[in-house]
Order: sequence, then structure tokens, then C-alpha cells
Amino acid sequence: MNLDDLAHSISAISNHTVIQHLSQLLRVWKLDARTVLYILLALAVGFVIGRYRASRASPFQNRGEAWLSRVALTHFGPPDYHLMNHVTLQMSDGTTQVDHILVSRFGVFVIETKDYKGWIFANANQANWTQVLFKWRFKFQNPIFQNIRHVRAVQGLLDFLPPGAIKSVVVFTGESEFKTEIPQGVFSISGFIDYLHEQTVEVMSLNRVQFCVGRIETARLAISGKTDVEHVQSLERRHGSAV
Repeated sequence: MNLDDLAHSISAISNHTVIQHLSQLLRVWKLDARTVLYILLALAVGFVIGRYRASRASPFQNRGEAWLSRVALTHFGPPDYHLMNHVTLQMSDGTTQVDHILVSRFGVFVIETKDYKGWIFANANQANWTQVLFKWRFKFQNPIFQNIRHVRAVQGLLDFLPPGAIKSVVVFTGESEFKTEIPQGVFSISGFIDYLHEQTVEVMSLNRVQFCVGRIETARLAISGKTDVEHVQSLERRHGSAV
């Protein structure tokens, strides 16, 4: 089968934008058939696994994470954007679990979601922030610091991207109110949508977006209760049994 026949066959079996894009590329690329098939297979497998895992992720999401997923998919869909949820990645000293990774032509957004109520007292440079709910006060880890490890894990997988292409984002989805200045990179849901709309500088091609998605999907651990338990055990080994 020559490249034109292969491209025509792909177009005939799928109307999905990504597959249509691949079929157009096949007509242009001057590669041997076996190389094309390998590339096509890698991209298609990564894409299909991503769609399957996206459907599997919802039972493992809390209310805020599920809400952000719905909002992101409503406003930022394929082919320019690809959302992955509940992504657990292996690192040299254990695992790290990312709430969301949004891969787009305008950057890779590594998202930490917080579903909090009450007043929030935050300082970008302090290790802990404070939530005040009625007469109770609760300390929680600075989510900007928390997301540094997540970003580092993604950077390790996508080290071929230009500097600044991978961005840290923290989103508060609950009915919370900041009583201090909101640190840079921290948003409400509406602020997050506005922020993404402002990202208009293209840092990678559509083909590279799919390559990044395939790389992450291949590296991530299975979405399962077993993976979550092992991740908690990894946290305990790094931080102590109080986690």
C-alpha cells in the first residue's frame, strides 16, 4: 500500500480531527511505508489510551477536579488542546500525582486543583497557607510548592520543549475567598479560563502536541486504586507516616 492509499483509508474510517490531520501529513511526508506505520501507530495508540484513561479518571477525581475537567473540556477541546486527568508519574524517589495536564499548541499546563471553602491566607514564599472556615483554622501545603514536583516530572518527560513551554497553574474551584493578595499563577475557575484564552503564542505544532500526549500516556501509571495506594505509600516514605 502506498502513502496516498494509506492516507485515504485512514480518512475513510474516521472523521476525528486528529486522524484527519494525520492522513493529511501522510500525503506530504516523504518516508518509507514502515516508518510511517510506526509513527501512525505510536500516535494513534497514545491518543486512544488517552481517551480511555480520561473516561476512567472520573471516579478517582474529587468534586473540584471533576468540575475543572468539565470546564476545560467545554472551552478548550481538541485538536488544539488535550486534557489528561489524575496522572501518576514515576520519579527517581517515588511517584508524583498530577491533577490535570493540559497539552496545547500554546504550552503544557500542569494544574493543581484545590476545592476549598472559607477564607484563604496565602503567601507565595511560605511553605504553608491557611484556610479559615468559621471558627476553625487549617494549615495546608503551599500548592505552588506542591506543583513544583509535578512540573519537574513533566519536564523530565518533555525535555525537548523550549524553556517556559511547561507552566505551573493552581486553580481554586470551591467557594473560597482570598484575604491576601492572590499569588501569581493562582486562579479561580473563571480566572483560569481567562488565563488560557490569553495564551496565544504557539510554542509547538499540532503534530508535536500529539507526540507530547503519547509520551505522557506511555509513561503514566495505570488509573487504579492500587496505583493510588502505592502513591500514598510513596508519600509516606518521603514525608513520614503522618501524610
